Amino acid sequence: MPATPFRLPEVPGPSPVSAALARAEIIDTTSGEGFPVMFNPEELKLDQGNSFAEIGIPGLNTPPVQYVRGRARTLSMELFFDTYESGGDVRAHTGPIVRLLDKRPQTQGPPVLLFSLGGFQFRCVLVDAGQRFTMFLRNGTPVRSSLSVRFQEYVPTEIDVRRGVFFGSPTVSGIANRAVAAAGAVVSGSAPVHVVVRGDTLSGLAATYLGDPARWREIADANRVVDPLDLAPNTRLVIPPRHAGGAAP
Repeated sequence: MPATPFRLPEVPGPSPVSAALARAEIIDTTSGEGFPVMFNPEELKLDQGNSFAEIGIPGLNTPPVQYVRGRARTLSMELFFDTYESGGDVRAHTGPIVRLLDKRPQTQGPPVLLFSLGGFQFRCVLVDAGQRFTMFLRNGTPVRSSLSVRFQEYVPTEIDVRRGVFFGSPTVSGIANRAVAAAGAVVSGSAPVHVVVRGDTLSGLAATYLGDPARWREIADANRVVDPLDLAPNTRLVIPPRHAGGAAP
C-alpha cells in the first residue's frame, strides 16, 4: 500500500495592502466641506514646545526658570498646485484654502479644521497662508503656485476662573488670579468696563465703583497697570466685583 504524502496545513497569507495613495485633505469641521490638495506635500513639519519664565534674583548669573505652560503644536507644509495643462486659473484651487483664514459670521472666528492624510489626523486652525505664483499663461493667468501653510492645534477647553493660577509666588499668583477673574467676568457680562478720561485716578475709580478708595490696587492688578499714576485717556479698565477683597457688597 503506497504511503500517503504528508502536507503542511495551509496558512492564510497576509491581507492585501491597498495600492491606492492616501490623499491629503483639509476639512472644515463646521460645514463638513472638504478641500483636497492637488498634490500631497513632500514633508510635514510638526513643532511643539514649552514656555518658561525667568525669575529675576539679584546677584545670580543665571536666573532660575519656572515652567509656565505648554505651547500648542503647529503643523506646517508646502502645497503645490498646477493647472498648466488644463489652462485654468490656479487660484480656483488655492483660493478656497486661503479663505479658511476668514472669520465666520456664526462664530466670529475662523473655522476649526481637520487636516487628514491617511492615518495622520490633526485638528487645527489655519494661522498663515502664503501664496507664490511661479508660472503664468500669455494673458497673465497664474497656472502654477506654491502655498505655504501653517496650522495650529485646536484643543477645545473651558476656563474655570475659580481655579487658581500659580506661578510660584503668592503675590504674583494673586495678581494673576484677579486678572483671570476680571477677564471671565467681562466675558460673562457681569463686570463693568470704565473708559479712562483725563483726571481719572485709580483711587477715585475705586471709591466710585467699589465704595473704598483704598481698593485701587485691585483695579490695578485686574488690568495689570504698570504705573498707577499714569492712566492714559481712552484706556479700558475692567472693574473687579464690588464684593471682592473682603469688602461688603
